[in-house]
Amino acid sequence: MVKHWENFLAPYKQAVEELKIKLKGMRSQYEMQSIHSPIEFVTGRVKPIASILDKANNKNIPLDKLSEEMQDIAGLRMMCQFVDDIKPVVQMLRSRNDFEVVEERDYISQKKESGYRSYHMVIKYPVQTIDGEKKILVEIQIRTLAMNFWATVEHSLNYKYRGIFPKDIELRLQRAAEAAFRLDEEMSQIRGEIQEAQVIFSRKKEQKDSD
Repeated sequence: MVKHWENFLAPYKQAVEELKIKLKGMRSQYEMQSIHSPIEFVTGRVKPIASILDKANNKNIPLDKLSEEMQDIAGLRMMCQFVDDIKPVVQMLRSRNDFEVVEERDYISQKKESGYRSYHMVIKYPVQTIDGEKKILVEIQIRTLAMNFWATVEHSLNYKYRGIFPKDIELRLQRAAEAAFRLDEEMSQIRGEIQEAQVIFSRKKEQKDSD
C-alpha cells in the first residue's frame, strides 16, 4: 500500500519541485532588471496521504478518481507584497505555454463567508516520466502576506474544530480577515514609499557587500 502511494504521488512531487524552480525564476528575472517583483516568494507542497483520504471521504471522491477530481494534491503558493501585484502575477501565469490553466476562482473580489481571500488557479502541468508524459492537476494560490497569515491561522483552527467553529471564534476570524484586508489597503496607499525605501535599502546592502 505504501509503495502504491509513493508511485501515485511521485509525479505530483516532481511537478511541485519543477514549478517552484520556474516560478522562483520569474522573481529572479525582475531582480536582475532591478524592477519591483510582484512575487515576494513561492512555496509548494504535496498534500499528505491522511489529508488526501480525509478530503476524498468528505467530498465523496472515489480513490480511483483522485487524479481527475482532486485539484490540490499538488499545491503552490505565490506571495505578493501588495493586492495590486496579484493581477499581474495571474496574467503572467495565463500567458505561459508550459502548462494549461483549466480553472480560476477569485476569492479576493468575492471572499468566502469565513473571510478567506486568495486567488486560485488550477493548472494542468505536463510531467515527463519514464512511462511518458503525465498531466498533473496543480492548484496555485496567489495571495498577499496578510491574506496568508489569516489563512494559515484559520487552517490550523480548522483542524482543531473540524470546520465547525464556536460562534465567538468565527466572529473573531471574520474581524481578523477584515483587519488583514484593511492592512493590505493601507499598504497599497503607501506602495510608492515602500518600494522606494526597499530600493534604497537594496542599494546600500549591495554597496556594503562590495566594500
